Amino acid sequence: MGYTGDGYPATAIFEQVSSGYTYDDILMMPGMVAFGVDDVDLSSRVSKHHILRTPLVSSPMDTVTGADMAIAMALHGGLGLLHCNNEIEEQVAMVSRVKRFENGFIMDPYVLGPGHKISDCDQIREEFGYSSFPITENGRMGGKLLGIVTSRDTDFVKDRNTRLSEIMTQGSDLVVGYEPCTLQQANQKLQDTKVGKLPVVNQDFDLVAMLSRNDLKKNRDYPNASKDPNKQLLTGAAVKCDNSDSNLTGAEEAALTRAKSLVDAGADLICLDSFQGDSLLQEKVLKELKQAFPNVDVIAGNVVTCRQAKALLDAGADSLRVGMSAGSIGHRVDVSAMGRAQATAVYKVAKYAKQRYDVPVIADGGIKFSGHIVKALTLGASACMVGSLIAGTEEAPGEYFYQDGVRVKAYRGMASKAVLQKEVSFGVSAAVVDRGSIGGLLPYNLMGVKHGFQDLGIKTISGIHTALYDGSLTMEVRSGSAIKEGNVHDLKRIAAPPR
Repeated sequence: MGYTGDGYPATAIFEQVSSGYTYDDILMMPGMVAFGVDDVDLSSRVSKHHILRTPLVSSPMDTVTGADMAIAMALHGGLGLLHCNNEIEEQVAMVSRVKRFENGFIMDPYVLGPGHKISDCDQIREEFGYSSFPITENGRMGGKLLGIVTSRDTDFVKDRNTRLSEIMTQGSDLVVGYEPCTLQQANQKLQDTKVGKLPVVNQDFDLVAMLSRNDLKKNRDYPNASKDPNKQLLTGAAVKCDNSDSNLTGAEEAALTRAKSLVDAGADLICLDSFQGDSLLQEKVLKELKQAFPNVDVIAGNVVTCRQAKALLDAGADSLRVGMSAGSIGHRVDVSAMGRAQATAVYKVAKYAKQRYDVPVIADGGIKFSGHIVKALTLGASACMVGSLIAGTEEAPGEYFYQDGVRVKAYRGMASKAVLQKEVSFGVSAAVVDRGSIGGLLPYNLMGVKHGFQDLGIKTISGIHTALYDGSLTMEVRSGSAIKEGNVHDLKRIAAPPR
């Protein structure tokens, strides 16, 4: 399909030139607006078997995605990939915290015995945030239920060495659900009895599960939340899988050991984390993971060429991260001359992965604002990975500090010297301005994406991809002057007028 007078199809731009293009180089041609912005559906596959209602994935960087960020991303319909710059036990604890945040039937609540003290409740509350505990004879799940202790029982007791048997709700005052019961029936009993927690017991009064009223409220407040079949928040976790370690056998064993621990803790996806994903190490780890855990999707990468993609797709990858040298916090292209312009990389790899393997790709890098998300999706990506866009938020790991009178948080590349602690680094350490909460930032950017889809005249990401490959979606390459023209320019700052 050639020039129509209204832009060019992607094939004319990306398959007939030798230059590589970034998101800023491309401008989409508008379609007809025939529906409201709220009619746009951004649901999309992030991997072969997982669909997100929000096509955003937080980067597995230690200044971007800890448990708080993973929870926030999942609540808003996206996905958090927990970073791996820590000990296995620390990353496993993050996975457990995300999975415990919102549940249907809670199958592994914190259970205490009658001989425990209020101080034991205080310790669990301080470390994990839980304040309600079923009390069983043996202090374990499956034991005979004796009562329940909530914050209402403990808040005003001065002696924190008081035994729980003295304050727990028990007897006729104890409200329980009986097995078997459906989640809907149990939730209805929670609402009817107006209790905060509902222990579920079998006919012998052994504790088999718990339900929480807070989870009902979370379901109401976050209807688009990403969840697994057990109604727990969806979460992924990164596993280092690059060639920086000269002992590749040791690196392989370390990656597999960490991955197994994360899967056992409940991780729904494993992300093999490497700047250059086309390696013997990653292929071996990928094959072994898919053989050991066929029901756990694995995100492989990073890649920017179809040749790289083929090796990982043949090894069983369920999703690919696309991007090398496109992130704001890295300078590997200056060090090793490796990379590819991001718009070109996304188009080439996404088309190949979809048409040859029906595997989705995640555009990783170069996302500065909602317009870049629109471009990544229109070029074939099924989701976008964001780092700098959400760094500096309340949910990002780390503490705020002041720099030149501005409230900031640390932000560093995972290939920076501070992380690698080696002579050669491929990234930098910096600070980003306080951006407030994800709760405000994500909806703002998603509304921008929806407006972009509305202007294109297409309601869904799958519809965008169909238009991309049949040539009806058109675009143009713009000059440096056009890039300047398309942004705020030539303004003089003036003081705000007096009221």
